[in-house]
Amino acid sequence: MISRWSLRLRLTAAFTLTMALILTAAAIGTVVNSRASLDESITESLQYRLRDVQSAADELAPVLTSGRDTAEQVLDAEGKVVASSGGDQPLLTPSEFAAAQRGPIIVEHPGAGALTGPVRVAAGPAEPRVAVAAVSLADRDAAAADLAQELAVAFPLVLVAAAVGAYLLTGAALRPVERMRARAASITAENPEQRLPVPESRDEISRLGNTFNDLLGRLHAALDRERQFVADASHELRTPLSVLTTELELALRRPRTQDELTAALRSALGETERLSQLAHDLLLLARAERTGGGAQESIVEIRSLLASVVDRLHVVTEAHDVDVDCPLGLAARANPDDLRRAVSNLLDNAVQHGSGPITVSAQGRGADGTVVIEVRDHGPGLDPELLPHIFDRFTRADTARTSGGTGLGLAITAALVHRNGGSVTAANAADGGAVFTITLPAGRPEEP
Repeated sequence: MISRWSLRLRLTAAFTLTMALILTAAAIGTVVNSRASLDESITESLQYRLRDVQSAADELAPVLTSGRDTAEQVLDAEGKVVASSGGDQPLLTPSEFAAAQRGPIIVEHPGAGALTGPVRVAAGPAEPRVAVAAVSLADRDAAAADLAQELAVAFPLVLVAAAVGAYLLTGAALRPVERMRARAASITAENPEQRLPVPESRDEISRLGNTFNDLLGRLHAALDRERQFVADASHELRTPLSVLTTELELALRRPRTQDELTAALRSALGETERLSQLAHDLLLLARAERTGGGAQESIVEIRSLLASVVDRLHVVTEAHDVDVDCPLGLAARANPDDLRRAVSNLLDNAVQHGSGPITVSAQGRGADGTVVIEVRDHGPGLDPELLPHIFDRFTRADTARTSGGTGLGLAITAALVHRNGGSVTAANAADGGAVFTITLPAGRPEEP
C-alpha cells in the first residue's frame, strides 16, 4: 500500500514517524529527568530536616516544626513517641526503628499519619533516642503528572507542524524534478533539441538535470547520424537499383541478340555486386559501431601483419610500389582481423586515389605506450573542405563518385580502430599526398 504513495508522501511519512519517535523519547526523558531531579531535591531537603530533628532530640521536651506536607517525630529507645508533629503513631515500623538505631535510613511508605501518600521517611540515631523526618511526595507526583500532560499536548502540535513543514519542503525540493519530468514528457522526435530545465543551485538535482541533458544531447546527435545514414544509404542504393531496373527493362522491351543479353546481364551483375558490397559494408560498419570497445584484443606483431596486407594488395591490384618500414618486434594490442581490415582500407584508398610510391611505416612511442602506423601516398592529397568529414559515412570526393566505391571504407576504418581503443587521423603532407595515421595501444610480443 505504502509503495503506491507518491515520493512526497513517503518522505513526509518517514520524517513524521522519525519525529514522533524522537519527540516521544524526548518527552519520556524529560519527565524521568524532572522526576529524578525532584527526588534528589526532596531527599536533600529531608536530610537537612532530619539533622535539625536530631539536634532537637537531645532536649528533654523537644520542639518540632510541622507543615502541610511534612512531619517530625522523636522516639525513645523502645520506639515510643516522645515528641511528634505528625500524629501519635510512630512513622517507623519495628524493623525500620531497629535499623535507624544503628544508622541513618531512608524509606518510603504508601502513607504516614495525616500525610498524603506516598511518603518518604528519613530516620537516624540521636542517642538514646531516634529522630524521624517525613515528607509527602504528592507534590512531586503532581508536578511530574502536570509536566507529562503538558508535553502530551505540546508535542503532538509540534509533530503536526513538523509534518506540514516537511510536506511543504518536500514539495519545494521536488518541484524542479516535476518541471524536468513535464519537459521530458513533451520532447518528441520532432523537437529533440529541447532540454530539461536545470535549477541554478549546485545540488544533486541540478547535476541530475545536467546529466540527462548530456544524455539527450548524445541521443540527439545519434538520431541525426542515423537519419543522415538512412538518407545517404537510400541515396546510394537508389542509383544501382535504378540502373539494374533500367537494364532489365531494356532487356525485356524487345527481342535481343545473344550479345546484347550478355551485355545486359553483365551490367546487371555489376550493379548487383555493388549492392552486395554496399550491404556488406553497411553491416560491418553497424556491427563495429554497435560493439564499440568490445573487440577481442590480442597482441599483434605489426611487421608481419603489414607484410601480409601488402602481399594481398600486390595480388589483387598488381601494385608493386608499396614500401614497408617497420622494426622487428613492434607489437600492438588489438584485434588482428580489425587491424588488418583497417590497414587494407587505407592502402586500397591510397592505391585508388594516390599516385607514385606508397609508404607504410610503423613505430612505437615509449612515452605514451602507443604504436603509430602511417599510410602515405603521393597523390593530389585531400580536399581541405572534405578533410574534417573524411571519416564520415558516404563521404567521397566528386571524382570518386564514378570510381565504384561505396564511400564507407574510411568510416569502417575509423570504427574498427576506435573499437580497439585507438584513433585514426588524416592530413595532407607538406610535399604533397595524403597521410593517414593509426594510433593503437602498444603491446609486447611475448604476452599471451
